[in-house]
Amino acid sequence: MTVIPFGTRLRKAMDTRGPLCVGIDPHASLLDAWGLDDDIKGLETFTRTVVEALADRVAVLKPQSAFFERFGSRGIAVLEKAVEESRAAGALVLMDAKRGDIGSTMGAYAATYLDPASPLFSDAVTVSPYLGFGSLRPALDLAKENGAGVFVLALTSNPEGAEVQRATAADGRSLAQLMLDHMAAENAGADPMGSVGAVVGATLGDAGADLAINGPLLAPGIGAQGATPADLPGVFGAAVGNVVPSVSRGVLRHGPDLTGLRDSAQRFADEVREAVSGA
Repeated sequence: MTVIPFGTRLRKAMDTRGPLCVGIDPHASLLDAWGLDDDIKGLETFTRTVVEALADRVAVLKPQSAFFERFGSRGIAVLEKAVEESRAAGALVLMDAKRGDIGSTMGAYAATYLDPASPLFSDAVTVSPYLGFGSLRPALDLAKENGAGVFVLALTSNPEGAEVQRATAADGRSLAQLMLDHMAAENAGADPMGSVGAVVGATLGDAGADLAINGPLLAPGIGAQGATPADLPGVFGAAVGNVVPSVSRGVLRHGPDLTGLRDSAQRFADEVREAVSGA
């Protein structure tokens, strides 16, 4: 059986469904805004509604694992079902778990999200490289084997991130640039783009780094965090065509109405497409 690389599948999804990733973030305040209790029943209703509204039309759905983990095994069961149903409806699932460790522990995290035998098998997962890029090797290798993707934290939108990501390595590069260069090496020669992506905040204004990694660039911060689709060309420059903008509250606040969720997601996708095409 031929394995189609994640980068190829993502490019097709973005071109056909629109360049947008919508987060599934069932935090307590959002459940309350939907008129739901902060319990397993509320979690199930919220998640089922988002999947029903969006999985057959957006390119990527991004469940935030922590909001499911807080309910223990029952929350994980809801997450497993969401992953399965979202992928069955045609959405690519990016598990936002931000895992980072070494050796066999990193291997276990990789198996959790990147092995088709796992009930949490996703199309891609977010990881943290700040134990050294080489610590990600188990995830990178398993993702490649199974046609999945890995999104590596590079330049995040939280202000605390700068003290690590903007720090200078021995050769004078910032640590973020060092990680981006590693990603570029992993993606060398891939067409239409590689399967190792970077997480770069859309709220940065100017990334101040070379983002030409020949891979996808996940851009959180659109909507409630203050960035707009029109900001993307200024942040990402020539790499803007590979940007996957991520919106959570900007779409989810329109629930639980299915039409409201769908219309909001479509507006964001249209605005991103316009901004990218005009860049």
